[in-house]
Amino acid sequence: MIKGLFLKKSIQDLHQEEKKGGLTRSLTGFNLITLGIGVIVGAGVFVIGGQAAAQYAGPSVIFSFILAAIVCAFAALCYAEFASLIPIAGGPYTYAYATLGEFAAWTIGWCLSLEYLFAAATVSVGWSGYLSSFLADFGLYLPASISGPVFSYDAATGWAKTGSLFNVPAAVIMALMGTLVAVGIKAANRFNNIMVATKLTVIVLFIACGIAYINTDNWVPFIPENTGTFGSFGWSGILRGAGVVFFGYIGFDALSTLAQEARNPQKDMPIGMIGSLSIAAVIYILMTLVLTGAVGYKLLGGPAPFSDAIDAFGPKFIWLRYLAKIGILVGLTSVVMVTLMAQSRIFYTMSHDGLLPKVFGKVHHKLHTPVFTTLFLTVIGIIVCGIFPATTLGLLVTIGTLLAFTIVCFGVLVLRYRQPSLHRPFKVPLFPWIPLGGMFVCILQMVVLPVTIWLQLLIWIAIGYCIYFGYGLKHSQIRKQHSLR
Repeated sequence: MIKGLFLKKSIQDLHQEEKKGGLTRSLTGFNLITLGIGVIVGAGVFVIGGQAAAQYAGPSVIFSFILAAIVCAFAALCYAEFASLIPIAGGPYTYAYATLGEFAAWTIGWCLSLEYLFAAATVSVGWSGYLSSFLADFGLYLPASISGPVFSYDAATGWAKTGSLFNVPAAVIMALMGTLVAVGIKAANRFNNIMVATKLTVIVLFIACGIAYINTDNWVPFIPENTGTFGSFGWSGILRGAGVVFFGYIGFDALSTLAQEARNPQKDMPIGMIGSLSIAAVIYILMTLVLTGAVGYKLLGGPAPFSDAIDAFGPKFIWLRYLAKIGILVGLTSVVMVTLMAQSRIFYTMSHDGLLPKVFGKVHHKLHTPVFTTLFLTVIGIIVCGIFPATTLGLLVTIGTLLAFTIVCFGVLVLRYRQPSLHRPFKVPLFPWIPLGGMFVCILQMVVLPVTIWLQLLIWIAIGYCIYFGYGLKHSQIRKQHSLR
């Protein structure tokens, strides 16, 4: 049994799986960049960035964004090499299967559920907060009992009930995007292009108008003095903040799960991932400068910090306030859609490997999408976003993603040394330093995250192992091929 845990798929077998398909190849390099921007540029700048400035780093949160971008750049290059070599829907799950074996593949696949499904839930909660803020501008107020999470979390006092029954707006947007993803990749991509154009227009207007309202006094001190607690301002706060805003860059890796729907994955996947990440990094840096310059960082801890900054521009920019909130709502919607899409493709691939029930791997004969998988995950997402707060969910997404990134970087090292002669359409430059650097910075970011998040990660992994040893081990296709039970 122990030996079977490390059975690997050959690259040749994976290429045969690619040819079998079942999913429609319709995505171009441009489509992948817009999908990447659609999922990356969202909660990181509209919600999480302001909260990280208020709680951890102050104006120096810009350094947190830069550090997080470096971490993601290292990982993105490793993802790009794998995506061009193994253009399969499972993304990093499949990469681990080819390099480290089934047990590692299950671990990363299960952790990706923390990234994609919980990211969709986190952004849905942020969407709910902005919707409430937008409606309040017109004198319409959603009852607190149906517009907030059931629980809140504070590092000092722990979990507490908020008095809310369920976050209904968050659940509604999750349901709508899940339905759209189930309908088909072409419809989802067209909708995403509209959302990305709207979102980028709002961002450009915000930066252009906000530059004149930057008060440099808000940047003093640029690095607030540490409070005496690790991660609470100072340089340790920048590190902790990087772990938090790292959430804002998540998304380029989701593109790897769409490799089986790309027209020319060997060329288009690296372009999509690296291109969308680079554009997002520039946007985040400019947005953060305006955000912390227009509003004192201590006032950015609410659910809608972007709107708070626009309020500081004055009454003559009331039109921008309305337009911006519409753009933000549209932008966050695209994040929910793409992360749900990515999660459904992970479960689709795991099902084909026998690690999840067959129903998760079925493709609808007319829609050509894994409809059951998408709707099942949507229901789970509705429950999660209706109950839990954005901050806690965001940290869970971060630690799960960092673990996945670490495994992918390690996988590149392993495959380069074990099979150096493989044809790689894209190669990580400065090998082996970039994969090693990616592993180091990812682990460093994980270390500085709160202990409670580590405990929640371990509980999540334990649940996953129960499913693997209870079901996956018995139905694994590769174990059957090797006559192992």
